[in-house]
Amino acid sequence: MNSTDNKPYLNVKDHSVSGEEFQLVYNQQMDLLETFPQPSEDKLGDYYESEDYISHTDAKRNAFEKAYHFIKSMALKRKLKLINSFNSEERKLLDVGCGTGDFLKVAKDNHWMVYGIEPNENARRIANEKTNNAVFDIEQLLKFETQSFDVITLWHVLEHLPNLKTQIGTFEALLKPNGRLIIAVPNYKSFDANYYKNFWAAFDVPRHLWHFSQTSISKLVGTKSMDVEKTTPMIFDAYYVSLLSEKYKNGSMNLFKAFWIGWTSNWKAKQSTEYSSMIYTIKKR
Repeated sequence: MNSTDNKPYLNVKDHSVSGEEFQLVYNQQMDLLETFPQPSEDKLGDYYESEDYISHTDAKRNAFEKAYHFIKSMALKRKLKLINSFNSEERKLLDVGCGTGDFLKVAKDNHWMVYGIEPNENARRIANEKTNNAVFDIEQLLKFETQSFDVITLWHVLEHLPNLKTQIGTFEALLKPNGRLIIAVPNYKSFDANYYKNFWAAFDVPRHLWHFSQTSISKLVGTKSMDVEKTTPMIFDAYYVSLLSEKYKNGSMNLFKAFWIGWTSNWKAKQSTEYSSMIYTIKKR
């Protein structure tokens, strides 16, 4: 993804694990930000070794984790409604980066044939308990037959994946004709991103290798035989990200300030369409 037009954009600290500082570099050609330097693939896993990495556990140890799981339960219903809106005869679903498998379980309980990819061993074990062993390590991604799936979902996963264009090509090949690729990612052009700047929790360097705009997603999938069909805002993300950003900026989660920034971000996005996080429904041509 390197470009001769890359320019420094912002210096951002890894607030949750290492304390190291990274640079965000603007890729003008794609309208995205790249984390620099990016850890090598054999070192990247070290940056996920934290008890606070909430998507890899089902822990409800404190009010924040309980709130996370409550919001996640509401989001699961919205995700299910989205995939059920497609006319998928076989209803075959692949969830990449499925975490502890809650979305797969909900889909399975609603008559979807589910498969998952999850690199983290502990999260994969939990997911397999919920899905009757339908979740695999990353190597399985290249072992599926082409044109196997009606829907492939990546819920806040694409920003974690190296070799971005290669990955998009893999997903396009695995989709059936007229299949859908669902990508949910943070939006670095949102109000809360601009407000918190280097403290914005959704930068989450170096685990997030890429930081997308609406333009960059359209350009990226357009390199393959796919087009963005529609976008859907993730309203709750503005509040969740603002809570974490307050912690990084001020040392504590200022509930009232975070709620105000989250509300303001969503209100401004009604005009700008630049929500904190976006779901992209992408159709294979």
